[in-house]
Amino acid sequence: MNKQNKKNTKFDLEERTARFAETIIVLCKKVQNNPASVVIISQLIRSATSIGANYCEANGASSKKDFRNKIFICKKEAIETKYWLRLLVKANESSEPLVGECKVLWQEAQELTLIFSKIAKSSE
Repeated sequence: MNKQNKKNTKFDLEERTARFAETIIVLCKKVQNNPASVVIISQLIRSATSIGANYCEANGASSKKDFRNKIFICKKEAIETKYWLRLLVKANESSEPLVGECKVLWQEAQELTLIFSKIAKSSE
């Protein structure tokens, strides 16, 4: 991949959200099952995968209003993902590697939140 393609991939939000969701899925496969983790994992996968799905829908929106609505949903799902990552850390405090991965993913979810906030604001 040449330098230009790498740059475009970095800013390709569909690709970025898909990779984020894939990374969340991989993380969740590593989590030791306990009563708290089972519920948290289910919710985390739902919210994290919903970000990219709604962004894809936004790109195919039938109107500006539909686009804004889908972008707002992306933002809400990113915020919810941060919440579930926080709880996953609490449920697995003894696993330092898992906690570290969650922190990195929380930061990515925060960046996605800011990106979708900016897109929503600029589409008003």
